[in-house]
Amino acid sequence: MLSFKPSSKLEKELRLLQETCIKTALGLEGLSAEEASFLNRFALISNVGASTRIENAVLTDREVEWLDTTLFRDGKPGVFEEKKAFILDKLSKDRERSIEEVAGCRQVLTTVYLQAKELFPITETIIRGLHHELLRYYPAAQNHAGGYKTVSNQVVSFDHDTGEKRVVLDPAPPGIQTETAMADLVQWYRQSIHEDTWPLLVVVEFVFRFLAIHPFEDGNGRLGRALFLLILLQADDQYLTTLIPYLALDRYIEQNRALYYATLHKCSDGTFHSDSLEYDLEPIAWFFIKVLRASLGDIDLYRRRYAALQQLPESGLAVLDAFKASPEKRLAVREIEQETGLPRRTIQYALRILSEKQFIQKLGQGAASRYQLVF
Repeated sequence: MLSFKPSSKLEKELRLLQETCIKTALGLEGLSAEEASFLNRFALISNVGASTRIENAVLTDREVEWLDTTLFRDGKPGVFEEKKAFILDKLSKDRERSIEEVAGCRQVLTTVYLQAKELFPITETIIRGLHHELLRYYPAAQNHAGGYKTVSNQVVSFDHDTGEKRVVLDPAPPGIQTETAMADLVQWYRQSIHEDTWPLLVVVEFVFRFLAIHPFEDGNGRLGRALFLLILLQADDQYLTTLIPYLALDRYIEQNRALYYATLHKCSDGTFHSDSLEYDLEPIAWFFIKVLRASLGDIDLYRRRYAALQQLPESGLAVLDAFKASPEKRLAVREIEQETGLPRRTIQYALRILSEKQFIQKLGQGAASRYQLVF
């Protein structure tokens, strides 16, 4: 059972959210396989990009999409290692750590989307296996990937503008306290996930307590957000589980990163508690409800984007592919000409259509004009 009793105001909001989920899920009935794949890929790219940037990676969604496309062309095991030099050359070698984090996060979220049912019920072995996948492309983590921490760590927020670091939470100490807390958490989850009235609140409590334990030396934030998606996909709420593959939840966590960290601190007062009753969990429940509600609004937006993509002429698709092949660049018309071999007038027409449909944006005027992909 939950470690807190939701207020009447929170329960009212949960009922309203449930109504929105039902309405949105019913609106997706008859969704084609192609459109479903498009929406899921948007969610995947957005969640990977945002979740890694929350932890101070630097790849944009455009670059994450390019990396995903590069790896997806040949999905065999070991493909990242084979293509790593090419990826680093394309996206700058000073981003190596970010690229490794993105590749690992992509691997975990792909597993979550494809194997959620097979991964039920959550066990410590599953959690440790996902952590190993998360860090599998980061050589410096090979000694601790998939293993609980052996040194103390902290939840820290970092202000990119000022360079200031702030301790949000002092987690469980390594050793027996972390091991006991994780065993207790998994046991609690398995008893609660199908018994409580509100599965969403069970998931919120699970992820908060996981973050408060911070069981691994590195990657706890990314893994915690992946577990949030995984457990929602396993919950007894058919409408919510229908929608989760299409929701870019981490996009809204990234946009509200300061509030996210402030809420984690507020719920815990900055300290790990072995007794979960000592946490104030309602604030984090409100935070995730707002994240879910905001991300539901993206579905209609990206269904319209999918429809617009189907209406693009062949020249428009060729020009769009030229942008996707150069995710870091702002392209001039002459560069697109060299890439596509299309006549200039055809390119200019395609650029106008792509701009109107908001696939690209124009920067500058006249001869200095450049165009950039919009994800």
